[in-house]
Amino acid sequence: MSSTNTNAPVAEKKRGAERTQKAVRDEDWSDERLAGFLDILPPDDISADYNCLLRAYRGMTAELFARFLPLFVNAGRDINAPLANGSTFLDHVAGHRRSGDYAAALIANGAVAKLSLGKPA
Repeated sequence: MSSTNTNAPVAEKKRGAERTQKAVRDEDWSDERLAGFLDILPPDDISADYNCLLRAYRGMTAELFARFLPLFVNAGRDINAPLANGSTFLDHVAGHRRSGDYAAALIANGAVAKLSLGKPA
């Protein structure tokens, strides 16, 4: 016979925004830390350059992303690396509501959108 403590508190499952870790916005990032994103290895189905941009986009504020992009381009990386469907990273970012600053930084560093709402531009 197993004994269970029916008086133990049961934690409610977190939902939506409650699950995510709060973003740290005032953290100081060195250029070396930014450049560390250049060494991230991609999954087999995504190019290294596209994956690098994706990880930086997900992990950086717009200000940090704008600082990162010149490092990316100066390292000889392809800011317009496409996915199999021909879309570029700018196409990906342009589909997000609050991505204006990220998209502007990409454009300022030579990014070009290849698709617009699923149709060739």
